[in-house]
Amino acid sequence: MATYIFAGAFSAMATQSATLLKEQGHTVIGVSTKDDNGNYSEWHKVAHYGFGTFPAIDDVIDGLVYFPGTINLKPFHRINENDFTADYNVSALGAAAFVQAYLPNLKKSAVASVVFISTVAVGTGMPFHASVAMAKGAVEGLTRSLAAEFAPKIRVNCVAPSLTDTPLAERLLGSDDKTEAAKNRNPLKKIGTPNDLAQAITFLLGENAAWITGQVLAVDGGMNKLRLL
Repeated sequence: MATYIFAGAFSAMATQSATLLKEQGHTVIGVSTKDDNGNYSEWHKVAHYGFGTFPAIDDVIDGLVYFPGTINLKPFHRINENDFTADYNVSALGAAAFVQAYLPNLKKSAVASVVFISTVAVGTGMPFHASVAMAKGAVEGLTRSLAAEFAPKIRVNCVAPSLTDTPLAERLLGSDDKTEAAKNRNPLKKIGTPNDLAQAITFLLGENAAWITGQVLAVDGGMNKLRLL
């Protein structure tokens, strides 16, 4: 059985992914800025996600998933330097720091895998997403760079969702009208669920994805490719 570490472990997407992996008999260690939600084999609370903040863990680690991100949507002229910096620190620098912290653990595994989380807004231009798309675009670049550098020992991939029904997206889905409008913009007429993303994440972590690396997997109901008339 494998051992995984999740950063941003309190999130709905992370919690569902942990549930699926634990049902398969794996160990999942949670790292979060929030208190233990009771869904993990082990829990570590940190002040923030950055260099030098992640707890030392001695175990062999078979996989990492970095979940933290932001939905800071504003017109471009209203995004200030602090907004850009905060989004980049959480999404991109935090991801780099997380992998650096546990790279020695990953190198001890014969089946090591890393999964990052991006957004459909990187590959599909969307209004008001400038700061978020910049930060997550860096994550996609990091995905490909590390996949090349770590091959063939460690696989590195990324999942790029569209709007998903999680607490982070609550203000975008805060009414029946907003939810219905979001569904209608999606080719499959659906809002994503934490389980939709968890199925993709756990697939990329596991042995069924053993020949997949350096990829950004769109889990978005077709938003990044399809335009329906």
